[in-house]
Amino acid sequence: QVQLVESGGGLVQPGGSLRLSCAASGNIFSIGAMDWYRQAPGKQRELVASISSGGQPNYSDSMKGRFTISRDNAENTVYLQMNSLKPEDTAVYLCHANIWTSAQKMYSYWGRGTQVTVSS
Repeated sequence: QVQLVESGGGLVQPGGSLRLSCAASGNIFSIGAMDWYRQAPGKQRELVASISSGGQPNYSDSMKGRFTISRDNAENTVYLQMNSLKPEDTAVYLCHANIWTSAQKMYSYWGRGTQVTVSS
């Protein structure tokens, strides 16, 4: 069994910062790409940023320059540093990862999400 657990969400004023964390635990052989998605009420889930197993990041255009994704492979953890937050960044932020439970088996896992609310 593998779990992804997000933390670090909360209420922040416009222009503020938050750092989200997502830790993977359980029967892990190795972890491939790790991603952050977000879903606002009434909107489709959208990709925020992704990072390869080798640490190569990719960002959605609207997040470039404000958000930074990183990972600690020794801790099986991915981070999302969010700066200059705007009210439209308000959403549930979800962690996703492709995790190998053996040399032959890879599965897609999701965390339950952490709420980020940007409001004055």
